[in-house]
Amino acid sequence: MHASQHDAAFRFFDNREKYLLFATTCSEKKQTARRISAELERLMPKPPMMTMFQAGSGEGTLLNRVLRELHLRWPTVPLVAVVKENSAEFVRMAVRNLADRFREHPQLVLIFTNLPIGDTPTLGARVAGDGLNWRSVALTGTSSHGFDRQIIRELEFVDHGWPGGGYGNSVMVLYRQDHAFSMHRVIPEPGFGRFEFDLIVCSQAYRSRLPASIKVKWLLAPLAESLAPGGRMLVAQSTGRDPGMEIIHAVWPEENPFATPREILLEALEQRVGPSRSDLAFEDPPGGQSEYRFELQLNPEDIDSNIGTSTLLAAWNAATYVAQIDDSRVTEAMSGGRYMKATEEVLSKHKGLWFLNECFVVSRTPPE
Repeated sequence: MHASQHDAAFRFFDNREKYLLFATTCSEKKQTARRISAELERLMPKPPMMTMFQAGSGEGTLLNRVLRELHLRWPTVPLVAVVKENSAEFVRMAVRNLADRFREHPQLVLIFTNLPIGDTPTLGARVAGDGLNWRSVALTGTSSHGFDRQIIRELEFVDHGWPGGGYGNSVMVLYRQDHAFSMHRVIPEPGFGRFEFDLIVCSQAYRSRLPASIKVKWLLAPLAESLAPGGRMLVAQSTGRDPGMEIIHAVWPEENPFATPREILLEALEQRVGPSRSDLAFEDPPGGQSEYRFELQLNPEDIDSNIGTSTLLAAWNAATYVAQIDDSRVTEAMSGGRYMKATEEVLSKHKGLWFLNECFVVSRTPPE
């Protein structure tokens, strides 16, 4: 990828500490899941299963919420969820956070992989001859506690199968053994064929400063082309049109991390994929469906009284994480006091801190 020097030196999504502070202090996961749920009513899955794909699991909060929504609507339908995640630490966290899903939705097949995006629909059929690292785990019993204990034992596979934040050739498939017989058609094995996805979640899945051509070529186009008939792909990203960016501009006035608004991405994606795929529609949702807001979750007293250091640091972390500022620049800024003053001024001005995400949808024509 032709990333900038800062992008090449820093993979913001691999910084566990910054990510976890952001994920636990902001409502971004909840609001993104709410926006995704609005798309579920329009899905038209076909037997023998429903399929979903998520580009990047993080610690598993968003995936967990989406799986809950899918279970609510289709509680007895076999569900295959494929998750592309390069970070071994995030895989370890996410898979443990999802043990309860196997208890509530027994016909769940959960697949984690670090294969390149283009190889995920086939789960590495192209690279199988080069040594695909495949692990199938049949979970025994019926309790969440038991599933969690078995998953813990499988984490050694993640430790060895996920290189340091880069692409790999590993696939881990988890399912319940007591439902394996009835789900034999949906549990994949190496060389099984190809998935087409009813739902694709692509939220904050790329470095914001990359040009549209790179985002489209390596991520959005391959995913759009893997939609099932009647399937929908939701792409969500930050806009920078919010108080969070006021903090960034107070420290770095010329900073412009959000170089590809959804209109640009949609146009680039349609130009690349559209001519050969007349069955795909590229949708810029109207009105309130195209943008949604999330907030730094604060108690009223955190703003009404003197703003404490912990609140300021949480707000500063959220602003720099959303803007994808690399660690060296953040450290340099924190050597002075301007960042703290700027953060306090923005929090006081807006009585809190909020961010604005935008999204668009790619859909595939349903069968007649």
